[in-house]
Amino acid sequence: MNEAFPEIRLRPGLDAEFYAREYEKHRFVQIPDIFEPELARAIEKMLTSLPWRLVYSDPDEGVVQLSAEDRQRLGPQGMAMRMQKVMDLATRNYGYCYNAYQMNEALKDARDPGHPIHKLTAFLNSEAFRTFGETVIGEAGITNTDAQATLYTRGSFLTRHIDDGARNERRCAYTLGFTENWMTDWGGLLLFLDKNTDVTSGHLPRFNVLTLFDGHRIHAVSPISAFAGKPRLSVAGWLRND
Repeated sequence: MNEAFPEIRLRPGLDAEFYAREYEKHRFVQIPDIFEPELARAIEKMLTSLPWRLVYSDPDEGVVQLSAEDRQRLGPQGMAMRMQKVMDLATRNYGYCYNAYQMNEALKDARDPGHPIHKLTAFLNSEAFRTFGETVIGEAGITNTDAQATLYTRGSFLTRHIDDGARNERRCAYTLGFTENWMTDWGGLLLFLDKNTDVTSGHLPRFNVLTLFDGHRIHAVSPISAFAGKPRLSVAGWLRND
């Protein structure tokens, strides 16, 4: 993607104080039309061009990231063995499996030079975005924003968990949705659960929506069904205070 990419900025006129009141009441808020429509479309198109890696968690290996070349080298039998272990762990509520692009890591390592994904990473770590986030969640001192682009395809999932971080540095979780016309039956819902692990609310993937929520609440992403009509595309991470 060598063409000029538009300037990334929040849609003018967003009322951060209004959304702050909603977040204070529910520890959750969704902000529609976070970007101007033309910019949102450009980001969606840009995200689809990423060199995705299959990511999952393994208690022996940690976070595993497999490029297309890695998967080809492992071959069908090698991948089947790895996926069987992922599924076995998931039955015990351990782990996740989806396609991702680690945005902060890629920027730090100067990976994919010239790709406009780095402009989005820089924007999410800009004063403008951090200040907006601080206002909405009612907490000053956000130092940086973790970000990964995610592509959930059939079978992708994220088991229930909480997001606190090793030093409680994750002050708020967020997602930027870039999925249109999603059907509930396709799975991929952001779910919140109570202490009995009953689902208290579920939220469809949506297009051009910023979701902010308290990551200390138990949450999960339900598996993408075998008949889902398309992938679930988003950027997700945490507002952090390090």
